[in-house]
Amino acid sequence: MVPSSQAVSTRYPRRISGRSTTLLTTSPIKGKSCARPAAGPQALPSSSVTEADTRTAYDAVADLYAELFGDARKSHPLDRGLIAAFAELAGDPVADLGCGPGHLTAHLTALGRTAFGIDLSPAMITLARRAHPALRFDEGSMTALDLPDGSLGGVLAWYSTIHTPPERLPDVLAEIHRVLAPGGRLLLGTFASPDILRPFDHKVTLAYRWPLDHLAGLLEQAGLVVDARASREPAETERFGQGCLLARKPAAPQKDQGD
Repeated sequence: MVPSSQAVSTRYPRRISGRSTTLLTTSPIKGKSCARPAAGPQALPSSSVTEADTRTAYDAVADLYAELFGDARKSHPLDRGLIAAFAELAGDPVADLGCGPGHLTAHLTALGRTAFGIDLSPAMITLARRAHPALRFDEGSMTALDLPDGSLGGVLAWYSTIHTPPERLPDVLAEIHRVLAPGGRLLLGTFASPDILRPFDHKVTLAYRWPLDHLAGLLEQAGLVVDARASREPAETERFGQGCLLARKPAAPQKDQGD
């Protein structure tokens, strides 16, 4: 994801300059999330952009995206650090939702996870399979994942929900909750807003910036527990701040031996 003044990207920001900062916080009290409850999305007109529109738009830029952003080693060390921490905490398998040309799927594999990618764009899936023939890549929608309940140890959604209309995001988060096994982890990256939900003119198609507190509230409403968050100011080539949330599906409660 890049500002509209930069080359297009479906899911990875431009390289960050050294003056950007990252702040990581965890919930201060066991069982309590640091997120404030969401008051509900701010009033916005329903998006006229459909999944079919988004699919067509990213099919058209797939080759350019793969050329510019198809190497995870070019990402900022802080981003790689967050993904590495997620990989250490998650179980197997891990689904890389919105995988694009598969660079982060391959990166997760290099970090020791059994990972596979899912993307809405057939062109992206073709590129991913070509670049990483040993890995699995499937075409699919985050609103209806063709995966069994509780089948994943982790989900990476790195800037892959930015085009989801706000009224549909709870459906996506519910799907993620459904496919995660108890104790499974989610790492979600997004463009951040300091105050309210804001649409913006992404280079490819309409996208949204979310306040992290608001987004954390939606994760909790979906049944996930937010353990940590990270945010940074925009770099010189970026228009907006960046943020991510690390969450988990609560482990199933243990039955008393007497039950």
